Amino acid sequence: MSDIRVRFAPSPTGKVHIGNIRAAIYNWLYARHTGGKFLLRIEDTDLERSTPEAIKALFECMEWLKLDWDEEVFYQTKNVKRHLEVVDQLLASGHAYKVEKTSRDGKTGVVTMFRMPKEGVIEFDDIVKGHIAKKAEDIQDFAIVRSDGSPIFHIANVVDDIDQRVTHIIRGDDHVENTFKHICIFRALGAPVPKYGHLSMIVNQQGKPYSKRDGAAFVGEFREQGYLPEALFNYLLLLGWNPGDDREVLSRDEMVKLFELEKVHVTAAMFDLKKLQWMNGEYVKRLPRDVFEAELRKRVESAGLSVPDGFNMPALIDQMQVRTKFLNDMPANVAYFFTDDYPYDEKSVEKRLKKDGVKDTLIDLVQRFSGVAEWTAPALESVIKELSQGNGMGPWVHPIRVAVSGRMDGPGLFEMLEILGREKTLARLKKTADML
Repeated sequence: MSDIRVRFAPSPTGKVHIGNIRAAIYNWLYARHTGGKFLLRIEDTDLERSTPEAIKALFECMEWLKLDWDEEVFYQTKNVKRHLEVVDQLLASGHAYKVEKTSRDGKTGVVTMFRMPKEGVIEFDDIVKGHIAKKAEDIQDFAIVRSDGSPIFHIANVVDDIDQRVTHIIRGDDHVENTFKHICIFRALGAPVPKYGHLSMIVNQQGKPYSKRDGAAFVGEFREQGYLPEALFNYLLLLGWNPGDDREVLSRDEMVKLFELEKVHVTAAMFDLKKLQWMNGEYVKRLPRDVFEAELRKRVESAGLSVPDGFNMPALIDQMQVRTKFLNDMPANVAYFFTDDYPYDEKSVEKRLKKDGVKDTLIDLVQRFSGVAEWTAPALESVIKELSQGNGMGPWVHPIRVAVSGRMDGPGLFEMLEILGREKTLARLKKTADML
C-alpha cells in the first residue's frame, strides 16, 4: 500500500451535482490505482443545508455508484474545537489578527483574519494544469473566523486535511484561488503542503458551466431517469480523461488499472447527453441475461401487465436487450406483447396507415399469413419478399408494424410477429383494417 491519501469533501445540500461526483470518481480511482486511501469528509458546518436528509442522499448516491471509502467518515462539525485551537496558534505566531468589521446588515463584530505575506510569489506544480503562480501581494488578507466565533471554510478545510494526513487534493478548478490561500496556511502552521490537481469544469454546448438549466445535473436525476450507475460512472470518467486509445466502455478493473491523474485533460469537458444515452445502452447490452429478464419482468408487472404462461421470453430478450437504452422505457416498449389494448401512435397512423390501399393490403396479408405452415420469422419474411418482388418491402413492413404494435419502432418485424404468435397477429391485422 502507498502513503497516498485523497479525500472527497462535499458540503451536502440534498443533491449531488455531476461535477462534484466526477471529482469523487477521480479521487477514488487515483486511490485505488495507487493503492492509497480514499477518505470521505462531510463538510457540514452549514447547519441549515447540511441536514440528516442531505447527508443520507449523499451516502445513497455514493453507494449507488459503488464509491466505497476507507476509514470512518469524517464530519467537519466534530473538529470545530481543533479548528479554533489552530486559529489561536496563528494569532500567537502573528499569522492572524482580529479586526472589527461591519456586515452588510449593519451588525458590527470581531472577525479573525489570516495575514497574507506581502512579498514573494505563491506557486505550486498542479498535477493537471502544470505550474501555477501568483504574486502574494495580489491576494488580500482573508477571514478565517466569523464574528460569531465559527471557523470559515479556509481554516477548517486546511486543518481537516492536516488531521486526515491528506497527501493529494483533487478538486475543481474553481478552487485554484483558494489553493493559493491554503498553501499559505499550511506553511504558517509548519505543515507539509499536499500536492494539488485541479479539474477543469464540465460545460454545456455553449461552453458555459453545466447546470440544471441545461438538463439533468444531479446524480439523483440520472438515477430516476433509468441510467445505470456503471454507465454514469464510466461517462463521467471520460469527461476529462481517456485511456489513450479508442476504448470507451471500460470495466471498473480497467478503469482502476489505467487511470493516471497526470493524463487528466486541462481543457473543459463538454457534456454530451446523446453520448451518455448511447453509453447507457451499451451497459444495458452487457447486463447478464438473467438480470435483464428480471428487470423486464419487474417493470412489466409494475405497469399492471402480466407475462402469460408459455410466453416466449427468451425470444423477446434476444430482441429487446440490444435495443434498450433505458430500463425505465421497457414497459412502454413491450406493452403490446402483453395486452391487446395498446395505443396507436398518431404520427405513425398518419404516416403508415392512412394511405390509399393500406386497408386492402392488411386484409390480403391476413389471408396470406393464415396459409403459412410454420409460424416463424423466416417463413413470414418470405411471404413479404414474394409480394415485393425485389422492389423493397416497406409498403408491407411499415403498415404491419403499426397495425400489430401501434408504433413505428421496435424489434425486428418478423421476429416480433413470431413472438406475438399467429392468433394475435391475424386478429390485430383484422382489427386495424376494420378501423381504416
